[in-house]
Amino acid sequence: MTPLPLLQRREIEAGVVAPLVRAFAAEVGEDRARAVLAGVVRELARQGGCAAAEAAGANDLAALKGVVERWRAGGALELTVLRDDAGAFAFDVTRCRYAEMYRRLGLADLGAVLSCSRDAAMIEGFNPDIGFARTQTILGGATHCDFRYRAPAGPS
Repeated sequence: MTPLPLLQRREIEAGVVAPLVRAFAAEVGEDRARAVLAGVVRELARQGGCAAAEAAGANDLAALKGVVERWRAGGALELTVLRDDAGAFAFDVTRCRYAEMYRRLGLADLGAVLSCSRDAAMIEGFNPDIGFARTQTILGGATHCDFRYRAPAGPS
């Protein structure tokens, strides 16, 4: 069985998760429902990071680039690489079809929780010593998402 591209998986997930979150929000309140969703998504992303490192047989920046390639599958992301060396992997996402999909489905309000919030948690599972920073996202209204990964500092 051929695995589905990640973009297609996220669309299927959104079609199931969004109605559930909306129903839970009606029962327990929007803030509580979002908090529970965010916690579950973060834990799934952390587990996914662990699995990605295990599958790659490594958890360094070179292996992380393979993970990013899976995110890009099928043109899901267009990015501009700003730095790619032993010390850092930095890029800007200039087109995000994940964001476009959430907007098309009328789920832009949940897209950040369902996708963007995964990134920091994923790297915690993949390798907690890799530094990660992102200050803006397309779903948050920016022109691009800024992904900055930094290799762990060597022994001092």
